[in-house]
Parts: sequence; C-alpha cells; structure tokens
Amino acid sequence: MVILGIDPGIAIVGWGVIDYGERTRGFTTLDYGAITTPANTPVCDRLEAIYKELDELIAMYHPDVMAIEELFFNTNQKTAIAVAEARGVLLLCARHRRVEIFEYTPLQVKQSVVGYGRAEKSQVIMMVRTILRLNTAPKLDDTADALAIAICHAHTGASRLRDFYNK
Repeated sequence: MVILGIDPGIAIVGWGVIDYGERTRGFTTLDYGAITTPANTPVCDRLEAIYKELDELIAMYHPDVMAIEELFFNTNQKTAIAVAEARGVLLLCARHRRVEIFEYTPLQVKQSVVGYGRAEKSQVIMMVRTILRLNTAPKLDDTADALAIAICHAHTGASRLRDFYNK
C-alpha cells in the first residue's frame, strides 16, 4: 500500500510517501519533502500553489491513500484559519484524484509511532528515522511529521482501529 502522509500548513506542507507491505510488514520510503509558500504572497496564490504541488505529487506516486493530520488549534486564530484553508485545499485535491483520505490527531500519531501520545518532537523524529531506516532525520519537522502520519496509517490502517478513528 502506498501511503501519502500530509502535515498541513500554509507556509509549509510536509509530505512523505511510503510503501507499506502488509505481507512483509516492512516499510519502504519512496520520497519526502515540503511544499513551501512565501509569507508575503496572497493567500489565494498560496492555496493555488499548494493544490498544484500536491496534485503533481499524487500524479507522480499514485498513492492508495492519503493520511492527514487533523488540526490542532493554537491561540493564533489568524494562523489557524489559514492552515484550515490549506487543509481544505489538500483534502479537495486528494478527493479530485480519488485518493481515499484518513485523518489522525497528533495524539494518535504519537501513540502509533512512539507508543506514547504525549511524546516530544525529538522522540517522534527519532522513531521515524528508526522505523524507516533513514540515514539522517528529515531536515524539516513538518516532513518528519508527515512521515509519522503515514506510519500511523500503516499501523492503524491494517487494523479495525481505522474504523473506530474515522467514524
């Protein structure tokens, strides 16, 4: 199963593509990176760029599913709205490409990858690197988060927990 993991954002959208072999229970990292948009660009232009780049990624890797992080609202409402708009564009793009979408909370991702829902960022990055057998950690936290989301789906997507989480 090819899984596209997405960590939504307006300035940086982390993405990671992994292949999870259910028979071998093994991971293969296909690629990872980030979609970035300049801060002083109008929001509509940023959203269009995010859509176009995700569309290219889906066309390139043909994922079976997209796993995306649910939003965690912080105190900055303006940022939360822009991130929510970007997340909507990401969901729309996947839907247009007929990619099945699964959503996970940060707590679910940390629990699945580290075994502890309140894990520190450094613990998540270390486990992503270990699970995927990467020589170095991804440079951006957003990219590591996207890979963690993909791993989370591989762990829960093969079980009936997926049905519980996506009700």
